[in-house]
Amino acid sequence: MVEILFFFIMLFIVAIFSGLIGRLPISFQMLFVLAGMFIGWLVTGYVDVSKPPYSTIIFLIAEIALVLVLFSDASRVGLKALKNRHSTRLLTIGLPLTIILGFIVATLIFPGIPWWVAGIIGAALAPTDAALGQIVVQNKKVPEKIRNTIEIESGLNDGGSVPFLLLFISIGLAEEAFKPSVYFIQVLVQQIGLGALVGLAVGIIGGWLVIKARAKKWITSNFQRIAFLAMAILTFLIADQLGGSGFIAAFIGGLALGYVVKDAGKILIDFSETEGQLLNLAVFFLLGIVVLPLLYTITWQIILYAILSLTIIRMLPVAISLTGTKLDLDSILFIGWFGPRGLASIVLALLALQELKVFPGDNIFLTVAFVTVLISVFAHGFTASPLSNIYARRNKQNNRIK
Repeated sequence: MVEILFFFIMLFIVAIFSGLIGRLPISFQMLFVLAGMFIGWLVTGYVDVSKPPYSTIIFLIAEIALVLVLFSDASRVGLKALKNRHSTRLLTIGLPLTIILGFIVATLIFPGIPWWVAGIIGAALAPTDAALGQIVVQNKKVPEKIRNTIEIESGLNDGGSVPFLLLFISIGLAEEAFKPSVYFIQVLVQQIGLGALVGLAVGIIGGWLVIKARAKKWITSNFQRIAFLAMAILTFLIADQLGGSGFIAAFIGGLALGYVVKDAGKILIDFSETEGQLLNLAVFFLLGIVVLPLLYTITWQIILYAILSLTIIRMLPVAISLTGTKLDLDSILFIGWFGPRGLASIVLALLALQELKVFPGDNIFLTVAFVTVLISVFAHGFTASPLSNIYARRNKQNNRIK
């Protein structure tokens, strides 16, 4: 109860001074992580994220946040991503390469964990966080082409990472349960296939019903947004009940809705800026509470992997995927650096923990994921504004990208 009270007091104070905070080289997520660490040290104490009640509360809030973000981002960005060849390359080439490189580095740095756990680490830490990149995306000095590339990539790569995570989870389930090798294929097909079908059905049928309700003037503008948010939750719940992936369903459902209802993304922008922001900050507050005890278990290998994850593992695939696009080195480095890890990585890590219960290397895996996100929150938060201005100034001086 004290934690909840403290969170909303903090939320009110930050809201009052949000304009002033927005001018500083810090992010709101940084403040809430620090607030969570403070209340965790002062009140909560040690929290085992793998056991109820904290595991249930944390995963539920984070799960809802990611489902709504997946759905709203997919409906907003949608098939427009195909028009931006830079983001298309980042999603089709850069994302798989990031997961593969993350997997390879994890097997080298943590030789004691099963190879599929290394794959889970690589997949969970591949997606970037749109909320943590808002300072960059909203900086009008940065060329619009670069801002759009970063925004589209971060809006879609979390959904693109889920199938890879499910692949490694299904392999882990097969090995831990001593199932035949084909078992993981059955689980994977069921998770992805049913999730995609449910997402398509809810997105297309729900979107069609909203259009019909509009034509007959049955639905108000406020309830359109509520209808879309209800669809997001429905895609998740229906897919989950049928044995599919709710996250895949939410992602595909958002894409389908954006295709059927062209302005769905614009309607859901208000959600991203209000309810979505609230849920996002709540997750980072909880991260602060949870990560504090894990800091005592950090090894140099964990720190090394976190640093590599935010640099080489991210930036090398970005450079490879953007080769031949005529982007200059400054732009490639800029896009490569601004791939912050956040909400998606937290939820995907918790999803793996929930699905597999206990598995070899689970403590290492969870600590790596949370510490990487923690470092990313501060590293990208502190550098977003100054590096954006430096990049914009160099780009203007050299008259490169408009």
